[in-house]
Amino acid sequence: MDADWTLVAGADDLNVDEMRAFEHQGRRLLLVRTGTRFHVVDEMCSHEDYSLALGCIKGDRIKCSLHGSYFDLNTGEALDEPADEPICTYPVQVEDGKVYAQLG
Repeated sequence: MDADWTLVAGADDLNVDEMRAFEHQGRRLLLVRTGTRFHVVDEMCSHEDYSLALGCIKGDRIKCSLHGSYFDLNTGEALDEPADEPICTYPVQVEDGKVYAQLG
């Protein structure tokens, strides 16, 4: 794997619809598994700086449990109010049973 990619977990470390918060170089991030896909996004909601790890996964969306805003896990787009700013998403690859993210 190229040096731009960071190992974040083993592919079997998370069950479907499970997430895990982690830090990388001072950034709070969230690894999410939906079906056979993995996503890495900012951990904190763009509306009130509240941990999305306390929310729930619905398909390819994550819900903030504080005010109920949903975010698209593929694009980071805020899908409804009160959040109106996206969260950052990061490219993910699975190789040899390991999940890598480009956190650059």
